[in-house]
Amino acid sequence: MEKGEYYKMLLSLHVKNLALIEEEEVSFSDGLNILTGETGAGKSIIIGSVNLALGAKADAAVIRTGAEYALVELTFRPDNERQRQALGEMGVEISEEDTVLIKRRIYPGRSQCTVEGETVTLKQLREISQLMIDVYGQRENQKLLKRQAQLKVLDDFAGSGAAGLKEKISSCWQELRHLRSEYENSDLDESARAREIDLISYEIREIEEASLKQGEDEELESRYRKLAGFRRLSEAAGIAGNLVFDGESDAASQIERALRELSSVEGIDRSLDEITEQLSEIDSLLSDFSRALSDYMGDLSFDPDEFHEIEERLNLINHLKDKYGASIEKILDEKGRRERRLEDLMDYEAARKRLSQELSAKEKEFLELCKGLSDVRRKASAVFTKNLAASLKDLNFNQVRFETDIRSGEEFMGPDGYDRVTFYISMNPGEAMRPLDEIASGGELSRIMLGLKTVFAGKDEINTFIFDEIDSGISGQTAWKVSEKLGSLAKDHQILCITHLAQIAAMEDCHYLIAKETVKDRTVTHVRRLTEEESTKEVARLLGSDKITELALQNAAQLKSEAAAVKRAV
Repeated sequence: MEKGEYYKMLLSLHVKNLALIEEEEVSFSDGLNILTGETGAGKSIIIGSVNLALGAKADAAVIRTGAEYALVELTFRPDNERQRQALGEMGVEISEEDTVLIKRRIYPGRSQCTVEGETVTLKQLREISQLMIDVYGQRENQKLLKRQAQLKVLDDFAGSGAAGLKEKISSCWQELRHLRSEYENSDLDESARAREIDLISYEIREIEEASLKQGEDEELESRYRKLAGFRRLSEAAGIAGNLVFDGESDAASQIERALRELSSVEGIDRSLDEITEQLSEIDSLLSDFSRALSDYMGDLSFDPDEFHEIEERLNLINHLKDKYGASIEKILDEKGRRERRLEDLMDYEAARKRLSQELSAKEKEFLELCKGLSDVRRKASAVFTKNLAASLKDLNFNQVRFETDIRSGEEFMGPDGYDRVTFYISMNPGEAMRPLDEIASGGELSRIMLGLKTVFAGKDEINTFIFDEIDSGISGQTAWKVSEKLGSLAKDHQILCITHLAQIAAMEDCHYLIAKETVKDRTVTHVRRLTEEESTKEVARLLGSDKITELALQNAAQLKSEAAAVKRAV
């Protein structure tokens, strides 16, 4: 995707009867969408609404007082083929408008989720949502502190090279675990081996003596149902025959009479002649029906001995299904597996040696794959560490030092390889490098996460981000650095950002004001898109003036002008 060329993925948000919101609909823009408002105006409700639509846990307390339910709707537009393919695999059909509508109704004690009108579970909703949007708040940032998450960050940066190896390693790891389990379980003393030989031999004979044939259970069940329903089938067929053919007022006689009447006026009116032809076809079909029903009645019979034999055979087959598998095919597969196991038990030492060789070969294969992935990670780590350190300095971590520590060993072996990844950071000169989870505060984590997203720009297949609390604990020059980074990231991404800082709000491509008012003794939160002039006034308010003076407006306009220059330079 070329710089500046992208789609806004999140098109709109519709909220009804949620907390202080009676009903609001917001259409979002490309680039940086800024949301501001007075403390307590309900800014968190907007992010909360998005999270609910994305599958967050819902509480009945979010339903507006007096309402039966709360409703949240998000409309997305997928913007790459991988998303479209993944949505298709999940059973989501993209609309003719090339959009995906996520809808969630929250009732007391339950919620109802749909995607493009199809009901989905919360788990499915979360899986679908993760393809479309990334939300970064305090809780999401905390995930970065987990070592496994840090490994995933590095693997994501390494891209397809790591992904392909991880898939092979995961499969190899499962095979390795299976072989180890099989080898451990094969370590038997003489008496245990004799007992297992006796049991398996009995089970093989039991299946062999049944002389099973593929598909015979279905044929037997069909014949059994027919014999079991003989009386009902015979009665139903007989009554049907009587109604159609027996007596002066039966269906066949009535149709024959109607056909004679119509034939007497044949040739007068073409329209009626066509109707006569239709009735003639019905008469012909009745004749075919008569022959077919007569043949069926002739073949219909009940043999008590046959019925008993079929019943006994089905009982045997169902008994074997209960023991060995749900179908004849699975029963026969189990027989083959037991025969192979019996061969191993009869030639015990050779089987143990073979398993040991297979296990050694699989361990060697696994370790070679792990080394290949580790090499990819270490190569990617050098670039990742350099890029993130530079990005953090852009965010006013002026003296920051950042390192990615990769430790490899069999003690870390698992489905992701044999590496453990830890991010180390030092915020100030003279401070020792320490794991990220030991020193980073909430506000610092928000900035680190923003730095990460900048490093990943162009690699991510998700182009819509929501930043909540990105301005936590910052001000002055740091706030401006964060604003610049958001402006840069918004050049190729759609960003929604709630802020109380003028420096960040000034960077907006689209500005929304969240405000509350009292209507008929009820508090209501509204969301409104601001004009350029209104945005300047809101930035002036954020600068801290009790009264928006001409000087405050000039300062706000200057700030927005500087922000515009930053965006032009990106």
